[in-house]
Amino acid sequence: MNPFKNFISKPPSPPPAATGNKGTGELGEEVAVNFLIAQRYRILERNFRCKGGEVDIIARDPEDKSLVFIEVKARRDLSYGLPQLAVTPFKQRQISKAALTWLSKKRLHDTNARFDVIAILLHTDGEHAIEHIKNAFDVAY
Repeated sequence: MNPFKNFISKPPSPPPAATGNKGTGELGEEVAVNFLIAQRYRILERNFRCKGGEVDIIARDPEDKSLVFIEVKARRDLSYGLPQLAVTPFKQRQISKAALTWLSKKRLHDTNARFDVIAILLHTDGEHAIEHIKNAFDVAY
């Protein structure tokens, strides 16, 4: 079963990215941002970093106005497995710490929020397979 079959997207082509893991990650984030904008999400911040961790994308859900902390995982093939499986419990704790820091800095402690994962299989023809996993995990300490 292909978990990506319903999520084929062809967003505007981002600028060419560097090769290797860094390039794959940068291209994946560009594809994810374009996908979210097409879904009417409002991007609030990208690549928020703090001592405890990082959040790739912080956005507002257009339907319920929830704050969404999004981890993007991209792969060029499945030789290392499905991209979403790379969001380990350790990574969830790092994302949670960064999200809590961001909420504190913005004084948004009582805001409805969730953690999503966007998993992307990058294809050379630009027809990337995208899976948006809403509520992928709960806050982890």
